Amino acid sequence: MPQGWSGPTNIGVDQSGAIQSIGEEIPADGTAEVLRGCVMPGMANLHSHAFQRGMTGLAERQVAARDDFWGWRALMYRFAAQMEPDDVRAIAAQAYLEMLRAGYTSVCEFHYLHHGRDGVPYATDRMAAALIDAARETGIALTLLPVLYRTSDFGAAPLPEQQRFIQAPEAFLERLAAIGEEVAVGVAFHSLRAVPAADIDYVLARILPEMPVHIHVAEQTAEVERCRAHTGQTPVAWLLDHCPVGTNWALVHATHVSDDEVAGLARSGATAVLCPSTEGNLADGIFPFDSYRAHGGRFGIGSDSHVTIDPSEELRWLDYGARLARRKRMPEGAGAPHRGAELWLSAASTAVSGHATGAIAVGQRADWVVVDNRAAALAGRSGDEIIDTLVFGSRPHLIRDVVVGGKVVLRDRRHQAATDIEERYLRTMSALAGTA
Repeated sequence: MPQGWSGPTNIGVDQSGAIQSIGEEIPADGTAEVLRGCVMPGMANLHSHAFQRGMTGLAERQVAARDDFWGWRALMYRFAAQMEPDDVRAIAAQAYLEMLRAGYTSVCEFHYLHHGRDGVPYATDRMAAALIDAARETGIALTLLPVLYRTSDFGAAPLPEQQRFIQAPEAFLERLAAIGEEVAVGVAFHSLRAVPAADIDYVLARILPEMPVHIHVAEQTAEVERCRAHTGQTPVAWLLDHCPVGTNWALVHATHVSDDEVAGLARSGATAVLCPSTEGNLADGIFPFDSYRAHGGRFGIGSDSHVTIDPSEELRWLDYGARLARRKRMPEGAGAPHRGAELWLSAASTAVSGHATGAIAVGQRADWVVVDNRAAALAGRSGDEIIDTLVFGSRPHLIRDVVVGGKVVLRDRRHQAATDIEERYLRTMSALAGTA
């Protein structure tokens, strides 16, 4: 809990899935759910493109003389071009199931695959419905982030392979308003290269000021240079100067930032969403994590393209990258004695998902993972050493149970819909392979 580890405790959860009491007597009527193990906050996955789970392993080959993000993107476009709503539902359900097994209890879905294969909008938002269905089946808490996508590169016309992504701001807001109350909702701007400033202003003026706002930013050096050429500023500097960036904003990647931008981003209260396994896979670069944290910056993690789905691996990559850069195991003046616990609890506590999560405290959602303290990997461990081992020990199956909104969705590592989800995924991927 926020004050540290507690012994066996009764936690009361209300009908909405929020914690209403801690420490009161266990009900005598047998309605209490007993969780045996070490209970800790579940992790928020702050950046997901669910359909890309189906690409895992298919892009590990050279596709261009300069093999970088832009070459990978061409492969991703070809994969996305095949997707039908049923395909997206099957792939998303598999991704969300794997997230739960790994310790993610919520996911922010950065959803830009809007239209049919011919680029014509569906009569209703079938792609969004597919994602909502996948979240409902698995039980993960979903924040749906419809993405506004307008241009190919700072005002240039969209590429033919981007037609499924493109929407006018008015249509975007209509689809946003049509999403039901079953899931949390925010807005996403794909990037500054894909959304003109006037369209950003138009949308921000018409949404609630506290709504989560997510945006890709400064992931690639080529993007940073084109932004500077087009606007006179780098992406993070432009956002901080022109938008109401605050605690409800998530800047995804922010890989290539100056010292002044690091300090400004930290001051803003926004969350830097870091996706180290994807950023490493795409050779993006390394975020200046030590400097950002020294300024008090908030951060979270995401599995992004899902080359791996494991919050411990994201945190491990993040910390090891910083260790290699500094050539010391711990940052200067490290305040917390347990690095793994510090990383997990900091990343789990987020203000940009639309859910009050990340702590076991009254008013927070009851989103937890239960670590199997009888596992061999945890022999002799107690307290924060358990989280340190979970993050840095790289042992599978340490998470036994998962609770989302007070409901046990993974019990003894089993999910009641796993067989259906996995068989549907296998059928879908076999069919897509035949059309590639």
